Amino acid sequence: MKNSGVEWIGEIPEDWEVTQVKNIFNIGRGRVIAQTELDEHGKYPVYSSQTKDNGCLGYINTYDFDINQLTWTTDGANAGTVFLRKGKHNCTNVCGTLQLKQTSNILLFYKYALEYLTIFNKRADTNGFKIMNNEMAKIITLLPPKSTQQRIASYLDKKCSKIEETIQNQQQVIEKLKAYKQSLITEAVTGKVKIENGKVCGEYESYKDSGVEYLDRIPSDWNIKRLRYIGKCQNGISKGGEFFGSGYPFVSYGDVYNNLVLPETVSGLIESTHEEQENYSVKAGDIFFTRTSETIEEVGFTSVCLKTIENATFAGFVIRVRPFTNEIIPDYSKYYFSSDAHRRFFVKEMNLVTRASLSQDLLKRLPVLIPSKEEQREIADYLDKKCTAIDTAIEQKQKLIVKLTEYKKSLIYECVTGKKEIS
Repeated sequence: MKNSGVEWIGEIPEDWEVTQVKNIFNIGRGRVIAQTELDEHGKYPVYSSQTKDNGCLGYINTYDFDINQLTWTTDGANAGTVFLRKGKHNCTNVCGTLQLKQTSNILLFYKYALEYLTIFNKRADTNGFKIMNNEMAKIITLLPPKSTQQRIASYLDKKCSKIEETIQNQQQVIEKLKAYKQSLITEAVTGKVKIENGKVCGEYESYKDSGVEYLDRIPSDWNIKRLRYIGKCQNGISKGGEFFGSGYPFVSYGDVYNNLVLPETVSGLIESTHEEQENYSVKAGDIFFTRTSETIEEVGFTSVCLKTIENATFAGFVIRVRPFTNEIIPDYSKYYFSSDAHRRFFVKEMNLVTRASLSQDLLKRLPVLIPSKEEQREIADYLDKKCTAIDTAIEQKQKLIVKLTEYKKSLIYECVTGKKEIS
């Protein structure tokens, strides 16, 4: 072993060399397509003499390549992600390209090497991260003999494929658990099953027509009301960026989107006045809805406040519903408003322009099913127990994915820096 001269690499095998990406690869970029090249649908037509319909392949917004090469994403949260592309493929202008200068190097080896090395070289950007061509060119990498590159590439391909397959399996289990949890909630709060003494006891004895197509029939003794007759809607506070980062508690869009129950302590801060804290207060029993998003599917996510947050205000991209009756208990509402029932209503009723937006008028028309308070408590207690068990299982799967991801990174590092000998 010898000293590489690079602190984070440390020692390397005697027959390995230290070099830079620009010495191994010709570095390029996907093509930027001019607006004048697009058709009336905003797409780019590609032609080939091998096609039947006047030579038209269809439409893409990418640049064609017909060579094995590496590409990497240059912008955004996933900047630095490296792909091995074989044969004919496309590359957009937000990707860089790496073509080997010499056949004495193995493309797959550098796929793994750069997958690890780019972590240290991408820079923070307002939209996530960036790693542009000039930055990729200067990345320090290692140059083992070709035979060593081949052994390492084959070994990592086999090992990483198994790791990725396990991660994918765990992710699929997580998605199934989430879907199961959602179905439990929806069935319970729409009366499709009867909850008694902490368990499902079949169906209710009698049902009636809800008058709402997607709700179908509901238990005969349940009430149904539009949200306007249960609570008052209020949009959140809107202030300039200079008011954020210090001051009083601030409930953000993310606090609502990511939590069934609003955290008692939120991380956001805002310089708010006493009057603003009165107008945009956050009190126990309040129900918060996300108001805007890129898609309808992400609008109307809810979080219920179970404990008043003193001196707090909430975001302008959120709508607060403050109940003015005591017909629904907060522990029930946290499940009802997170069910698929109200999501079906929003998807059916909402129009998508450039961004999906939930208006107060639409929210006020939302149908709300109201069992007796005793039944609400039965449902809430049952779902608390079941959902906690599901959430625990999901958390365990997520921890395993983190461990597997870290193991994969460490394995790649050991191999591409010569710390692990591959026979």
